[in-house]
Amino acid sequence: MIHTFDIADLPPTPWKNGGGSTREIVCRPPGANMDSFEWRVSVATIAANGPFSVFPGVDRVIMLLDGAGVRLQGTGIDQRLDTPGVPFAFSGDVALDCALLGGPSTDFNVMTRRSQWRAEVTVLTGTRQIATAPSGLALAVRGRWHLQSGAHDFRCAPGTGMWWDAAAKWKATPLTPDAMLVAVRLHDLKS
Repeated sequence: MIHTFDIADLPPTPWKNGGGSTREIVCRPPGANMDSFEWRVSVATIAANGPFSVFPGVDRVIMLLDGAGVRLQGTGIDQRLDTPGVPFAFSGDVALDCALLGGPSTDFNVMTRRSQWRAEVTVLTGTRQIATAPSGLALAVRGRWHLQSGAHDFRCAPGTGMWWDAAAKWKATPLTPDAMLVAVRLHDLKS
């Protein structure tokens, strides 16, 4: 099944520590909480310095979408996220401190339960096939995109996209010269 979304229409959920908010795009299985999800994709606004939540057994990928970015520091990690469209993968087991590099920043986040799912995050700027995967997601970061798979035909503006939970192979074509799209392929390790 294919589901479309617009980030602007997703309600923001404030963080417990007050340092930002999250707009959840999709969480699987439906109704799962932060302790029981198998995979989750969201967009977060980081508004203040502070710790990142620890998620034991979870692999994470974060990517700057907008703003000056952040610096993540913890055991074995000292990473600046200051360039939009550059994914950074890390273990949710590691306690990290997050420092803003300027004002608030907006980030794309993918979390997968390590024993159950694996995520591949790719940034596209030109025409490309998004290979078949059991589940996946595409988000237009900049510019407009045409996404097509068989009879399914979508056009995405910045901040919009779709996710699917049935194997599909998509052709992604930029419709504007500055276009950027993030594609997530999710692989089920239980099958």
